[in-house]
Amino acid sequence: MGKFELMVVPYAIDALEPVISKQTLEFHHGKHLAGYVNNLNGLLEGSPLAGLTLEEIVLKASGGMLNNAGQILNHNMYFEQFMAPKADNAPTGKLADAIVRDFGSFEAFKEAFQKTGTTLFGSGWVWLSADKDGKLVITQETNAANPIQKGLKPLLTFDVWEHAYYLDYQNRRPDHLAALWQIIDWQVIEKRFA
Repeated sequence: MGKFELMVVPYAIDALEPVISKQTLEFHHGKHLAGYVNNLNGLLEGSPLAGLTLEEIVLKASGGMLNNAGQILNHNMYFEQFMAPKADNAPTGKLADAIVRDFGSFEAFKEAFQKTGTTLFGSGWVWLSADKDGKLVITQETNAANPIQKGLKPLLTFDVWEHAYYLDYQNRRPDHLAALWQIIDWQVIEKRFA
């Protein structure tokens, strides 16, 4: 109870190249995310929040416990949504229909999503979420925040902390965000949407 483990990524450590390099994944997953897991486990010892799910901790905690739990939740969703690069990668079915309904087209959605990620000042996340009525919304979440804190259902996220892209893209955050579309596993996003 209350002990979280570092998630295992569902692909080879070099499977996301050239979009995300093996070196970036080793640092981002193996160092940054591992650090958040270790920190949270230490903070949970003797805490009344020990034994809760990550989502419950994010909704109830504050300070360092919230920051570490939020980063684990966000990173788990981030790393789970990837697959090997694929040209012309796009959603299908009900999710694709909802994107067209709420943004006009998939291209308009991608443009709005990338702009939201590019313009987030400092560190954080850009999210596609669904509200209680199923309408899709794009939000900026600073630091370790997650859309569940706003009553939204998170579906897709891009990490815009520098550790997510600096080794591969240096300060070119827009290039990083544009490249990520090639590795989104839309089946994962569609399951979250269902």
